[in-house]
Amino acid sequence: MKNKFFLALTFSFVLWFLCSFIGTQRKIQQSWIRINLLGYPTESIKIAVWASKTGEIPTQFEIVEKETNKIVYTSTNIKGFGGYGPFSQTARLNFSDFKSAGSFYLRANGVVSPLLLINNNVYKGAADFCLQYMRQQRSGFNPYLKDSCHTHDGFVLYGAKAGIKDSTHFDASGGWHDASDYLQYSTTSANAAYHLLMAYRDFPQVFSDRQQANGLDGKNGLADVLDEAKWGLDWLLKMHPQKNIMFNQLADDRDHISMRIPKEDSQYGKGFERPLYFITGETQQRGKFMNNTTGTSSTAAKFTSAFNLGSVLFKEHDQAYAQTLTKKAKTAYKFALQKPGVTQTASVKSPYIYAEDNWVDDMELAETSFNFGREKIDRKKIARALSYAQQESITPWLQKDTAAHYQYYPFINLGHYEIAKQDSKDKTAISYYQQGIKQVWNRAKNNAFYRGVPFIWCSNNLTVAFAIQCSWYSALSGDNTYTELEQANFDWLFGCNPWGTSMVYGLPQWGDTPTDPHSAFTHLKNYPINGGLVDGPVYTNIYKGLIGIKLNDVDEYADFQSDLAVYHDDYGDYSTNEPTMDGTASLIYLLAAKEARAKPLPDYKTYSLGANIRGDSTQKKIYLVFTGDEYADGGEKISRVLTQEKVKASFFLTGNFYRNPNFQSLIKRLKNDGHYLGPHSDKHLLYCDWNKRDSLLVTKTDFETDLRNNYQAMASFGINKEAASYFLPPYEWYNQTIANWTKAQGLQLINFTPGTRSNADYTYPEMGKSYQSSDEIYRSITTFNETKPSGLNGFILLLHIGTDARRTDKFYNRLAELLIYLKKADYKLARIDN
Repeated sequence: MKNKFFLALTFSFVLWFLCSFIGTQRKIQQSWIRINLLGYPTESIKIAVWASKTGEIPTQFEIVEKETNKIVYTSTNIKGFGGYGPFSQTARLNFSDFKSAGSFYLRANGVVSPLLLINNNVYKGAADFCLQYMRQQRSGFNPYLKDSCHTHDGFVLYGAKAGIKDSTHFDASGGWHDASDYLQYSTTSANAAYHLLMAYRDFPQVFSDRQQANGLDGKNGLADVLDEAKWGLDWLLKMHPQKNIMFNQLADDRDHISMRIPKEDSQYGKGFERPLYFITGETQQRGKFMNNTTGTSSTAAKFTSAFNLGSVLFKEHDQAYAQTLTKKAKTAYKFALQKPGVTQTASVKSPYIYAEDNWVDDMELAETSFNFGREKIDRKKIARALSYAQQESITPWLQKDTAAHYQYYPFINLGHYEIAKQDSKDKTAISYYQQGIKQVWNRAKNNAFYRGVPFIWCSNNLTVAFAIQCSWYSALSGDNTYTELEQANFDWLFGCNPWGTSMVYGLPQWGDTPTDPHSAFTHLKNYPINGGLVDGPVYTNIYKGLIGIKLNDVDEYADFQSDLAVYHDDYGDYSTNEPTMDGTASLIYLLAAKEARAKPLPDYKTYSLGANIRGDSTQKKIYLVFTGDEYADGGEKISRVLTQEKVKASFFLTGNFYRNPNFQSLIKRLKNDGHYLGPHSDKHLLYCDWNKRDSLLVTKTDFETDLRNNYQAMASFGINKEAASYFLPPYEWYNQTIANWTKAQGLQLINFTPGTRSNADYTYPEMGKSYQSSDEIYRSITTFNETKPSGLNGFILLLHIGTDARRTDKFYNRLAELLIYLKKADYKLARIDN
């Protein structure tokens, strides 16, 4: 007993000593270096923020290598900004020119940063990591708990408008719980599903296949992000069971009576069923008040976009399912048009709802979504989308210092992005993005964190959305003015903020991340909620005005709270520390983009001597191109195989080819089948010397006349410059002058991507060493795909529609085999104009 008492006393003393020491250290420290705890790619913008409660600003800083403790970099690239929040002095420490990979620390005036990682894999797996939270939010069968919940949902409210008696049962089991509560909203679920689908569409190479469709461990041949998106889509289909029926939410704030692990709720007065709120387009009960619903558009349009994008991405995996989504997209669109306006959520006990107040952005995206997967863009849809875009060119919160909860949702105008991609000539939508960014930049440029996003409820969701908007603007416009602002918003989410903490549970594992979020999973069972993005800091005056907030523990971030904003890692603060499902889905898109772009520059050029020779290496797309002049012996076979494999290709043909009466029926068939038909010169001229490429063999007049004659031959098939603005030079041989002349004609010069021998399929044995057999050509393609980091991503793969009779080993006889191989490797084959 004495020994036990002595040990207990000793332990208490040690604990007291440590706590006193830590407390003293905390009081002593007055300056900090805030960084992105995830790390930085070698080629990225890399900026830390110095934050001090004294008047001190360092004159220089250094990077210290972790392993050797050696100083490997010193810089005076410091820009002071004065006070911000709890700090009297702040500064930006720019080390973007330091490109060495490794583990380091930043050090300035004796202050040391957290662990600083620099390498091109710092974001690898982050998007997949956050998918864990989405799976954990599943209603119906929950793979984390390996149990089912909410299997009795639900009964109808407000259904009289569709002739449905209230209390009628509809199967609404499934979907995602909205946050740490268990009610479910169509508007956030549709937006979340769309972001997941978009993440796979734009960055498929980022995602892995480790889970089954039900969320349990095991591959199923489908990327996990698509499995998760489908879980959301399946529930949305239940929420729109018939063309005249659509529900806006399942359950309501009576959910908040207690914290519990999800099972079966019985607080709604009808056994274990929960209420389904029908979308009437009219105001509905909100406790003592009414919500401000004005129409059916905002929610129904989100259904439309998610269904249309889903139908494109699932077409190859489940055609029947894709057809169902297409059908539902059309009926959802009609439902959106029933009564133009916004649908808000309903609440019974508390004053808090999703007070969405805009809807034209949802209609804009819905219009563009009908062009997804189409070979030929419907210009009427683009025109209607632009008309909606003009009504809300800038998402309103970008222009404000505050807003109501989810007042302007989604927090980014997704339709602008799709318009800009579908109509590259119209820069209107891109300019709208720029105008919105400028509004935030005007607030951000005067503080060291470049913080211009308002501290309203769910500020982290807005931060994610704004970082995506900056990224899209840069990619669409080529203007990098706001790249540093984009990075600052991303860095903010992962620790470069006044509190020095990541806002994502468990990411990174070695950093300061939330440990006590407002979540039943963690509070009751200590279950980790890996990947969940918490709400984020709010204005202090908002925090003080919220109902029912009480911190349960000592505030570990007390030193960093201010009259400006607060953030608490405390279960009792639902305003700053509650994870959200839709915010996490948006973050998954952003992390996927960051991972895809963090890789080192590939060993190829996108352009060569002014010609576009490869597409985006982050996209698993291949552009199959055929050229032709005097031979067309493979035409029938190629056409048949492309139809059989449902592949669209591009054909660049000379005027000689277009005028040849023996080829005209083939040309018409290729055009009717939806293939791209373009110019390849009129007389198949050799533009420049084979050995002295700079030596032109034609004059500018010769070039222009020949090209004009090529288009005249194409005109007889109804093809003009607008429809065929890509030009592939004869012999695939050109120089910068030819590229300049092409550009002056309003055309884009293209050529095949080097690396394989596909373009040698015209050779025959009598050509000696130049001859390449079909086996050699095929092997060159597969070897490149299997050995290069980016494989055949973005490849312009050139073949010939016909060859000299002396080549008996025709490569087009291997076309079907090649297409099957490429499809199995998950490549999408597209026209050159896509």
